[in-house]
Amino acid sequence: MAQETTQEPPSAPTAPARALLPFILPAVVVGVAASLVFVGVSAAAERLQGVLWGPLPDALGVGRFCVLWMCVMLTATGIAVGLVVWKVPGHAGPDPATLGLNAPVLPPAVLPGLLLATGLMLAGGPSLGPENPIIAVNVGLAAWLGGRFLPRTPGALWPVLAEAATIGALFGTPVAAALVISEALAGRPMRGRLWDNLFAPLTAGACGAMTTTLVAHPTFDLGLPPMGHPHARDVLAALVIAPAAAALGMGAVYAFPYVHGALRRLRHPMLMLPAGGLLLGALAAAGGELTLFKGLSEMGQLARAPEGRSAGGFATLAVVKLAALLVAASCGFRGGRIFPAVFVGTALGLAAHALVPAVHPAVGVAAGVLGMLLAITRQGWVSLFTAAVLVVSPAVLALLCVASLPAWLLVTGRPQMQLREDGTPVR
Repeated sequence: MAQETTQEPPSAPTAPARALLPFILPAVVVGVAASLVFVGVSAAAERLQGVLWGPLPDALGVGRFCVLWMCVMLTATGIAVGLVVWKVPGHAGPDPATLGLNAPVLPPAVLPGLLLATGLMLAGGPSLGPENPIIAVNVGLAAWLGGRFLPRTPGALWPVLAEAATIGALFGTPVAAALVISEALAGRPMRGRLWDNLFAPLTAGACGAMTTTLVAHPTFDLGLPPMGHPHARDVLAALVIAPAAAALGMGAVYAFPYVHGALRRLRHPMLMLPAGGLLLGALAAAGGELTLFKGLSEMGQLARAPEGRSAGGFATLAVVKLAALLVAASCGFRGGRIFPAVFVGTALGLAAHALVPAVHPAVGVAAGVLGMLLAITRQGWVSLFTAAVLVVSPAVLALLCVASLPAWLLVTGRPQMQLREDGTPVR
């Protein structure tokens, strides 16, 4: 009797080096250029922010972060961005509530207005980050310039390179770009091995990250006390905090289409954005100056003194910041949701530490950021990576992998914080 044999399916062939070498130069150019766009916009916004929230209120004889000035500045920012959306060609791109990290290729005429709206938003104080509009600008520039100067290069390559380069520049490491691109490739048919497909995007991400590191010296380490060998209480804390943060984030996700729809009834950007700015001013009055801006430097201030606030104080900051993120993303400000969501998760983690001192602050922060980002972004790898780099503790990574499981069960299959053009949530 003949013995039956089973044959394993052949693995995808690897691409020869000569097939990958032509992609190196375009990836390097896109990586460096994308980083310089990000650094340039961020630097210009920081200079304007320094004027608007420093010498200007001092010259007027009002407090830099008094309630009056915060309300005035946020409303004025809404007016300024509203003017850009109304009058500048391209109207600063599509409704930001319909965009995620995967940006569409926008026409070149749209990009100057989008850059201007983003810079004004970053300087004026709304609770959004630069990631979504900067990715959209770099994708548009790469597709336009690449198509003109290297017309033989596949057109689909430029958006992937620009996205990877910008993500590498934003996080200061190409690992984040590789994780995002690999997650996107998981749902698409691939030709060849995974690393062959990642070769050009990883090159662009590495060049973007290196350029940002050399020019701007970014860091995400919050300087929290280092965590030693994990204990059972650390596992329990991560298993509780991450799902709790995800549940709070899902509350904002479910409210998103309703808040967006209410503000969209105003119809005109000169009504929606100033109204949103006024609401943000009221929220800033409730939460204080730490709930302004994208939240990166502000969460560093929180982490430097984890014993300086009560659990209720940290929880108030988290709720106010999440509400500010919800309003800013709904009324038309051009910006992303990752950085303010990280602030919310950090505040929740520190609230858990203040409530139960046995919860290590590094575990609390990492688990809180993980759960919040899973709910807001639905990007598993980015959520794990961001939570891990904030605390720079290798021991916390295993805890995060365990804590991600119940948190993911809470968010998977449910609406995302992104809308279709008809206002219905993306699932």
